[in-house]
Amino acid sequence: MKAAWYERKGPASEVLQVGEQPQPVAGPGELLIRVRASGINPSDWKGRAGWLGRDQMPFPLIIPHQDGAGEVVAVGSPELESRVGERVWFYEASLGRPFGGAAGYVALPARQVQPLPAGVSFEEGACLGVPAMTAHRCVFADGPVAGKVVLITGGAGAVGRYAVQFAKQGGARVITTVSREEQARSAKAAGADLVLNRLSDDLAARIREFTGKERGVDRIVEVAFGANLDLTMRVLAPRGVVATYASDAKPEPALPFWPLITLDATIRFVLVYVMDAAAHDAAATAIGDGLRDGWLSHEIAARFPLDQVAQAHEVVESGRAVGKVVVTS
Repeated sequence: MKAAWYERKGPASEVLQVGEQPQPVAGPGELLIRVRASGINPSDWKGRAGWLGRDQMPFPLIIPHQDGAGEVVAVGSPELESRVGERVWFYEASLGRPFGGAAGYVALPARQVQPLPAGVSFEEGACLGVPAMTAHRCVFADGPVAGKVVLITGGAGAVGRYAVQFAKQGGARVITTVSREEQARSAKAAGADLVLNRLSDDLAARIREFTGKERGVDRIVEVAFGANLDLTMRVLAPRGVVATYASDAKPEPALPFWPLITLDATIRFVLVYVMDAAAHDAAATAIGDGLRDGWLSHEIAARFPLDQVAQAHEVVESGRAVGKVVVTS
């Protein structure tokens, strides 16, 4: 089968190769998927690049990409035969495994393979997985959000845009931050009630105006925990929750312990790869509902053929893309 892979870590153009690899076989409890598209997540390029000094290869050869979509073409157990021919999206394809979705075929445990409704394209299905499941966990891990105010930083990002939609569907009023006009358009299309430019707006003042309270934000879904900690401390309501999934700019922030404890605040750290089975299943169910009911939308920034996987990685790594970068195979 045609696949992309790397045998050492480093820059995309130097280490990613495209060529022929053996086609996988579905083992017991697994489905073999003809991959039509895979999505690139930050963890995909960071794993390939050896981010934060993680330059050791866990396997001699790695086919990257956690997320994707395609069709089930074979099964490894008789009880799964009914799934042959099913359109699907999949997640965590390369978690603890060497062979991910940047290939013509991938074999995965059946529970990581979810139905993809006919009205949703394979490219859209490849956008799900890591970002949509992370978003669901961030929004709902600490209970319902109906009637609450939710601040989602980076609302046009892959996680942020899905978080906006989940929070709105859950009955929240949603504020989000962006840095460019095209990001603002995407966040508004996702349903945000208030979109603020983090570079030009007085965020705390605009948030206070929106909520009518000095501290009116009940939940924060945070993409830049350390960098945004000052804003958090100015707008988070008593007994508020911050669910954070990234802190790249300031990876080791100093926590203001006493101000946080006097708010009775909760700081929740969310990493999809270590979520328990119940959290994964709840997210998959909610994503499926959103797809079937038609309210879960997707932003695709660019599509690349598998032969151009290195260029696709470079676009994601640059941070320029508004929406997901998808590789077709």
